Amino acid sequence: MQGEDGRKRAIIEQVKPEIDGGRFAIKRTVGETVVVEANVFTDGHDAVSCVLRYRREDASSWNEVPMQPLGNDRWRGGFKVTAVGCYRYTLIAWVDHFKSWRQDLAKRIQPEDIALQLQVGAQWLEAAARRAEGEDAQRLKDGARLLEDKGELRDRLAIALSEETALLMAHYPDRRFSTCYDKELIVVVDRSRARFSAWYEMFPRACAAQASQHGNFKSCEDRLPYIAAMGFDVLYLPPIHPIGRINRKGRNNALTAAPEDPGSPWAIGAEEEGHKSIHPQLGTLEDFRRFVAKAREFGIEVALDIAFQCAPDHPYIKAHPEWFRWRPDNTVQYAENPPKKYEDIYPFYFETDEWQSLWEELKSVFLFWLEQGVYIFRVDNPHTKPFPFWEWLIAEVKKVQPDTLFLSEAFTRPNVMYRLAKLGFTQSYNYFPWRNTKQELTEYFTELTQTEVREYFRPNLWPNTPDILTEYLQFGGRPAFMIRLVLAATLGASYGIYGPAYELMENRPRNPGSEEYLNSEKYQLRHWDINRDDSLKDFIAQVNQIRRNHLALQFDGNLHFYPVDNEQIICYGKWAANLADIILVVVNLDIHYTQSGWVELPLEDLGIEPHLSYQVHDLLSDTHYLWHGPRNYVELDPARVPAHIFCLRRRVRTEQDFDSLYVAMECL
Repeated sequence: MQGEDGRKRAIIEQVKPEIDGGRFAIKRTVGETVVVEANVFTDGHDAVSCVLRYRREDASSWNEVPMQPLGNDRWRGGFKVTAVGCYRYTLIAWVDHFKSWRQDLAKRIQPEDIALQLQVGAQWLEAAARRAEGEDAQRLKDGARLLEDKGELRDRLAIALSEETALLMAHYPDRRFSTCYDKELIVVVDRSRARFSAWYEMFPRACAAQASQHGNFKSCEDRLPYIAAMGFDVLYLPPIHPIGRINRKGRNNALTAAPEDPGSPWAIGAEEEGHKSIHPQLGTLEDFRRFVAKAREFGIEVALDIAFQCAPDHPYIKAHPEWFRWRPDNTVQYAENPPKKYEDIYPFYFETDEWQSLWEELKSVFLFWLEQGVYIFRVDNPHTKPFPFWEWLIAEVKKVQPDTLFLSEAFTRPNVMYRLAKLGFTQSYNYFPWRNTKQELTEYFTELTQTEVREYFRPNLWPNTPDILTEYLQFGGRPAFMIRLVLAATLGASYGIYGPAYELMENRPRNPGSEEYLNSEKYQLRHWDINRDDSLKDFIAQVNQIRRNHLALQFDGNLHFYPVDNEQIICYGKWAANLADIILVVVNLDIHYTQSGWVELPLEDLGIEPHLSYQVHDLLSDTHYLWHGPRNYVELDPARVPAHIFCLRRRVRTEQDFDSLYVAMECL
């Protein structure tokens, strides 16, 4: 007979996490644990054993950890990832004859029957002794001899059923007929900033000290203390390249630009070169390197925008016309998203016969900026480029620099966003800006954090961007900006804001019903008074400090929503391992009126005994409350601070506790 050995009787099914049958990797960061579950069983009544195998992708040998039964044939095991790169994991299961024998032996009653079975057990120990070495081999031989001995049955039975014997046999199982899972699954491990980060977006040309002046990297250096004081650790810059002059857009996206209009940074390329060069008014390449180094001194990492598109006067147009789609009138097809037209932008034509040379050139753009010390990239509109291109490019870049992180700016259909994440994008934009009600937020973040999506999709939450000024922010005033900031910073471990528009609460749309900013700095120079008295910068700094101080807020998958008897109030919690850090967030979603309600907590899940009081410390107001039982009252005024960020202390000493303590001290 051909095919699989028929003596391999163990079955392995329903392995989790496993993305699309193992086609794509799951994601973790250094120090996290990969928890794996599977259904493992066999025919009949025999017991099975199962191990989880894992290794670094470049390692030749496997590590193994035993999996533990959860009941109903479900098993679980885990391993910690300790380095950036790729790991592989799989499972091996087998019918465990010694375990089956031991379980049956414990049920036997008749002495004659037990005595016979002890002789069978001795054979299992002798076979294991031949697989073992050194002291273990001798201990197994001694155990087999004792089981065969004609001494006291009770003593022999105790040896057979002892945990010491079981553990020793587990080290040397008979795995001749083991079943290997037919896939090696992959974990992509990134540095911790892939999981936990606070982004600040800023136009470098808007950093000049004086209005109407064009900022440069030196003036950006002067802005670093301000950004660091707010607690951001990633500074994202829109494209810093030369801006095209042909079809340049004017103020408020006007089709005709005035001579002084700087144009859109996303219209990349001019006589001064393209994607591997810097806008002359921003400075030199050396200025940029110095700025990147200076940012690191403040604990800030610079992220660059990569937009694979060209202005009509980009050098690529003349040097490589084959990379663009030409229309019948011998003009290049500009970018369109009807009814929107982007006459100042030419997209690449990825179906060109010269696609390989195009791919290589675009890869070289990333490699060039890696050489300048940039390891984080926000990629503009990746959903408008082929999926195979991104899978290849991200893998190629990570071969050169495994620490590279990619943020996908793809506000598109869910399947497309998720596919880009599976292909390798580290973090992803998402629908958070437009999720406002309690039901919308609860349903969406349950999907992101409590389903298979969390294994590969890391959301980065942005309440605003240069392209997005939501209706909520347009009409909600200061409370709306505070509410969305707290939600973004606590629902997700990674979030970002486009500033200084956010902290200065810029809320004027270009047209009614539009999400475009009036006088958007995408098309003109803006000067921001970052020292305005009404700025939210201190509030933002406080929230970011809370995030840094509390491990519970530095993960996504630990999010839990709790009931509140008011649809205008949302409540959710996060906790760190072993409940060492418990954070509870309560937010009033109503931008106009004070709202109150009763929050209901699952005390058992939080490790709180129902009859004991516990303390909640509001980290925003530095106020302490003593709560009792699962239901407690909250009230939030949006005109003041529309949210609580509570830290829970699970045990509060009562007067009775202190009386007991005094008695104990008197007895000493």
